[in-house]
Amino acid sequence: MTPARKIAPPDWMTAPAAGAVLGALARAGGAARFVGGCVRDAVIGRNVTDVDIATDLAPESVMTALKQAGLKAVPTGMAHGTVTAVSEHRPYEITTLRRDVETDGRHARVEFTDDWAADAARRDFTMNALYADADGTVYDPTGGLADLAAHRVRFVGAPAQRIEEDALRILRFFRFHAHYGQGEPDMAGLDACAAAAARIAGLSAERVAQEMRKLLKAEAAPQTVWLMSARGILAPVSPALTRFERLDRLVAIERELGEAEPMRRLAALLPTDEAAALALAERLRLSVKERERLAAMTHLPSPPIAARVERYRRGAEGFRDAVLLAGADGADWRAALDAAGSWRPPAFPLRGADLLKLGLAPGPAVGELLQRLEREWIAGGFRPGKAGLLARAREAAAQVK
Repeated sequence: MTPARKIAPPDWMTAPAAGAVLGALARAGGAARFVGGCVRDAVIGRNVTDVDIATDLAPESVMTALKQAGLKAVPTGMAHGTVTAVSEHRPYEITTLRRDVETDGRHARVEFTDDWAADAARRDFTMNALYADADGTVYDPTGGLADLAAHRVRFVGAPAQRIEEDALRILRFFRFHAHYGQGEPDMAGLDACAAAAARIAGLSAERVAQEMRKLLKAEAAPQTVWLMSARGILAPVSPALTRFERLDRLVAIERELGEAEPMRRLAALLPTDEAAALALAERLRLSVKERERLAAMTHLPSPPIAARVERYRRGAEGFRDAVLLAGADGADWRAALDAAGSWRPPAFPLRGADLLKLGLAPGPAVGELLQRLEREWIAGGFRPGKAGLLARAREAAAQVK
């Protein structure tokens, strides 16, 4: 490949850990370059967390080269040419250059190659088909640098073919547009995504959920999901995701706070209806914790928000979720956060054992009395203390007897 430009190599490119991996591959007679997202983000000055490397060595040769260099080698995806090297406790995903031989819309059978252009041609977007040497020399076989500079997400080659190979690229197109695009999206790509929208229903729930989480973290999430809805992309994910203006207001609040919480943003798109939240959780196969969190966010406090009561009942995360979503609906979220954002709720002083010591017989009555006393304690501003509560409990116990 012909070099396209040179950038000042960021620290991760020149780090000894990366040098050890590249050196091991070079001593085995292989060529190796950084590839994909790490190069893309280096070009535009964004932080890089995951570092991928492409090489013309076969996976077995990569394993051997790493072990000979004293590096840990993990065969994470040998059938697709992927080995993970661990150097100075940092993982580097190394993938052999490849071309797709056969695809079924979700999985591909690959053939290894030493042709860098062929490897680039099978990638999803031009901005992800960038390669770089450790000195910052960047290679751009598909025009990704121009697209990156123009804030344009463009498929490599024919958009319909890329989507035919993997329908998840429909959602990835919008996710990358939310994070890297500006203005109107690439129309050829947008039209191809819209034409294939029905294929989203055939994707695994976990892959769809992962893409939605990543998309919703973007500053441009409200505009992007609206565009997805307008082109028929969002309905196959869930027809209940329709409250775009509410999401816009929530994102504005989160921007002020320096936050970007995808599950909260997902809840903002839903009606305040627990059944809709649970149906979406089932559709996306969310974890039990995410499912419960999403359902809780459909029950919002009525203004004015009883901040400390909500903080006590919901916990720190649930309180913040509820207050910011209520803020998106017009409630005074600032006052609620000021009142209870850093407040540490006290623990309810009584336990069931305390009531049993008063002579109450074990059974449902104990739990009911405990709940009643807790409600009174909350309503009293988390007072009285244990002694006062025990006095009330004795009175109640005497009445039962």
